[in-house]
Amino acid sequence: SLHKSSPKKWHKSHKSRPKKWSKYRKTRPKKWNKIYNNMFYRKIKKTLKEWKNDATRKPLIIKGCRQCGKTSSVLDFVKKSYSNYVYIDFHKQPKLCEIFADSLDIDYIVMSITAAIPGAIFEPGATCLVLDEIQECPRARAALKFFKLDGRFDVICTGSLLGVNGYNNDGIASIPVGFEEIIDMYPMDFEEWLLANEVPATAIDFLKQSLRNETPVPNSLHNRMRELLLQYTCVGGMPEVVSVFCDTHDMNKVKALQNAIITEYEMDMVKYASAQDKSRIRECFESIPRQLSKDNKKFTYSTVRKGAKSKDYISSLQWIEDAGIVRRCHNLTITELPLDGNSIQDCFKVYMADTGLFVGMLEDGTQWDILKGNLFGYKGAIYENLLADIFGKMGRKLYYFQKTDSLEIDFIIRYNGKCTPVECKARTGNAKSLRTMLCHPEKYHIDSAFKMGDYNIGREGAVLTLPFYMAFLLKEC
Repeated sequence: SLHKSSPKKWHKSHKSRPKKWSKYRKTRPKKWNKIYNNMFYRKIKKTLKEWKNDATRKPLIIKGCRQCGKTSSVLDFVKKSYSNYVYIDFHKQPKLCEIFADSLDIDYIVMSITAAIPGAIFEPGATCLVLDEIQECPRARAALKFFKLDGRFDVICTGSLLGVNGYNNDGIASIPVGFEEIIDMYPMDFEEWLLANEVPATAIDFLKQSLRNETPVPNSLHNRMRELLLQYTCVGGMPEVVSVFCDTHDMNKVKALQNAIITEYEMDMVKYASAQDKSRIRECFESIPRQLSKDNKKFTYSTVRKGAKSKDYISSLQWIEDAGIVRRCHNLTITELPLDGNSIQDCFKVYMADTGLFVGMLEDGTQWDILKGNLFGYKGAIYENLLADIFGKMGRKLYYFQKTDSLEIDFIIRYNGKCTPVECKARTGNAKSLRTMLCHPEKYHIDSAFKMGDYNIGREGAVLTLPFYMAFLLKEC
């Protein structure tokens, strides 16, 4: 693929097409961005292949926040995997919702789609129907049951706001429980970012080996990974933002596009939320930087608005979480497995799901500070949100542990079948809380921990120190 090869290698290995390369690079920047975006490696493609190879597959719904790459990934997959595909975007083509307004008989739906879309072909066993932004057409989602029972055509749907009150389901359609499969998709994670920036898979394998053997990473690779981590912190994983960065490295364009995405989120809050929740949802969303700039980063409703009570804003916060914009990180009663069973439901922190959008919400100049190596602004909020981004995009639920003001662990994860603390510390961080917990295993039930920061691999007794860029390798097992 083009993004894995430098222009020099391209000319060498594809001598017959250098002009076409130059044409995309220089004369058609908008089209180039679109092509480049489609070439990013996304892990969802492996999931889609496994789904198609399953003889018992059900209609598939890919759920995730807006702009995370759902549509481009699905269309790239169906173009390569099916003889025919039919694409409907209910957001851009709302009139096509009328196709599903009457009968949900599959023959009737096929007749209606082929009448409305010239060139649409439905061939049994060889056609995939792609329904984009399905939350805009509840009746289309209800039809998934009948597509499954009929069995002639595969269906893949995408949805950005399926979990929120604004699903627009007013009782006219039911969710086909048992007849659909739902998977979550996130913005590009750190590993996908590395591949997009031409880091070879062999280098990632080398990092995995270094982690297993607990041996320092060579300086050349170590410094490159540190640089890419700082850039990822500023850019994040929204594919369009990543595409602009890789093509131009212009941070002003990156910031402008992040602001546009944030504005689109705020417009969704107005469009889809109930009338009484519109302003409260936006207040919750805009309070996130203030919540994380406190010494105690626990989410408090009084930070949203002075004197506010949880009963007034709890549904508003849930709306933002269901939209895939933020993630909660719950405090634990005790550092012991199972983590979810020991979590405190009304005691939590809130992080942005994408670190780039979080940085985009902060004041001008923050990007410059980060690129210089300062990840400890906003009282460590940037560092913590980065780790929440990396862990969250792994599919991990987030937990932390705070017993007193002097004993707090940033994150608690399951690793190698054990409850394991993960602490973010600067070069001079003394990890007092980690030492306290390790000295009392009978009380805290831990015997090992990770300390992450701007340093290489090393071990201090039961604490394995890791460079921050290795967080994506701490797979749950």
